Amino acid sequence: MYAVIMTGGKQYRVTEGDVINVEKLEAEAGKTLTIKEVLAVEKDGEINVGTPYVSGASVKAEVVEHGKGQKVVIYKYKAKKDSKKKQGHRQPYTQLQIKSISLRASKKKTEEAAEE
Repeated sequence: MYAVIMTGGKQYRVTEGDVINVEKLEAEAGKTLTIKEVLAVEKDGEINVGTPYVSGASVKAEVVEHGKGQKVVIYKYKAKKDSKKKQGHRQPYTQLQIKSISLRASKKKTEEAAEE
């Protein structure tokens, strides 16, 4: 079972037990988050795709730590102008551990199953 979630404007494919780095979130280390922005869920070979989100789907994740990524060096140089500029940047991130993926059956699907 896996899910595709969206956080920080980026999409991540996650399974239970995965540890991922996402854009920095305002949550303390050790807290549990519930992510409702689930774009797709695969369970028992059946894929549920949302428009844009899957209704009734959620992912629970625990905040492991906050940190900064590796330094990226930005170097700007203009030839024959004696112009140069060196700048660095470290992107902050939040490390999440995926605890569980849940999918509630929608009313429409349970009615279709009852008819069959």
